[in-house]
Amino acid sequence: MREVAIIGIGQTKVAEDWEHSLRQIAGEAIVAAMLDSDRDRADGLFVGNMMSGLIGEQENLGVLIADWVGLPGVEAVKVEAACGSGAAAVRSAIMAVSSGALDCALAVGVEKMTETRGVDITAALATAADADYEAAQGVSFVGLNALVMQRYLYEYGWKHTDFAPFSINAHANAMHNPFARLHEVITEKDYHIARMIAHPINLLDASPVGDGAAALVIVPLESASRNGKPAIKIIASASTTDTLAIHDRKDPLWLSAAAASARKAYSQAGVGPQEVDFFELHDAFSIMSALSLEASGFAERGQAPRLGLEGEITSQGRIPICTRGGLKARGHPVGATGVYQLVEAVQQLRGEAGENQIDGAKIGMAQNIGGSGATVITHILAAAGQE
Repeated sequence: MREVAIIGIGQTKVAEDWEHSLRQIAGEAIVAAMLDSDRDRADGLFVGNMMSGLIGEQENLGVLIADWVGLPGVEAVKVEAACGSGAAAVRSAIMAVSSGALDCALAVGVEKMTETRGVDITAALATAADADYEAAQGVSFVGLNALVMQRYLYEYGWKHTDFAPFSINAHANAMHNPFARLHEVITEKDYHIARMIAHPINLLDASPVGDGAAALVIVPLESASRNGKPAIKIIASASTTDTLAIHDRKDPLWLSAAAASARKAYSQAGVGPQEVDFFELHDAFSIMSALSLEASGFAERGQAPRLGLEGEITSQGRIPICTRGGLKARGHPVGATGVYQLVEAVQQLRGEAGENQIDGAKIGMAQNIGGSGATVITHILAAAGQE
C-alpha cells in the first residue's frame, strides 16, 4: 500500500445559505481545494453526505457534483455513514489512492440543512438511530444523548455545569475561524442559564446545524508537490463500529467503537495519545466530548470533565480540542463535518491556523462519529518528516 498525503484543502463558511444549492456549495469547496493543490484534474470523487435524499430529494450526488465542477467521466460516488459520512468519504479516497487504483482523489463532504423545517431535520437525523427500537419510540438524537448524559452525571458524580468548559472553549476558538457559524464568546453564566432542550442537555451543550462543504485532494506521498507548503501525510485511518442502538451495548457510557478506532489508528501511526498535539473530536453534544476523550485515551473513565475544568483542552493545554470551534461553534452540517475536521487539522499542521495555531503542532488526530457512537472513523495526520 502506498503512503498518501493531503495536498489541497477547501471549505465554505458554515451558514444559513439560501442563495446557493447543494451542488454549488460542494463545488466551491472543491474548486478551493484544487486551487490549493495546484491541480486541475482528479481521477475520482467521493462525496460524504447523509440526508440529500431525505430532505433535498436528490441522490446520485457523485455524478451531480462531478458534472458541476467539470470532471466528466471520473469515478464518482456518494458515501453515507450518518454524521460520519465525511470521514467515510475521506477514508474511501485514501484507500483508492493507497491501493494504486487512483493517483489523485477528491473527497468532499456537503450538507444543506437550513431550508428544511426543524421538525423534518430532527426526523431525518433520527434515521441514523435504530428505526425499530429507538426512533419508533419517539426518541430524538438530543434525547438519546440526554439519557447518556444523565447516566454519566449519576455514575461519576459530576454537575451539569462541569461540562461548561467544553462549550466555552469551542466558542472561544471559533472567534478566530472565519468559516465558523457562531462567532459569540460565551461564559459559564451563559451556559448555566441556557434554554433546556432535553434535560440535562441545554442549548449550549448542542451543536448547531448549517449549510456547508469541505474538500481534500489526496495523492501518493511520493508525488505530493510541496509548492512551499509542507506535505501533510495521512499516517492512520481506522474505521470501526458498535451496535446501532445504545441499549444493545454492554456499557452505554463507553464508546467501544471510538476506543477500537483510536487503538487501530495509534497502532498504524506508531504513536500513542501522549504524542498527539491536538484532537479534533466530534462534539455534537458536550457529553460526546467527554466520552471521546476517555475512549481515545486522553482521560481516565469518568474523568474527562476534569480536563476542561483544569484548562487542559485549550490551545495552551495538554490536549487542545476543537481548535477551530468544533461542531459546537464551527457548526455541524452533518455529512461535511468529518472533512471540516481534517481541513482544520491540515491548517494546524501547515501552521495556517492564525490565532488558533497550536505551537509546535506536529501530529493531529480527528475523530468523526456516525450515530450515537455506532460508526467511528479516526484519522491521524503529520507534517511529512514529523511522524
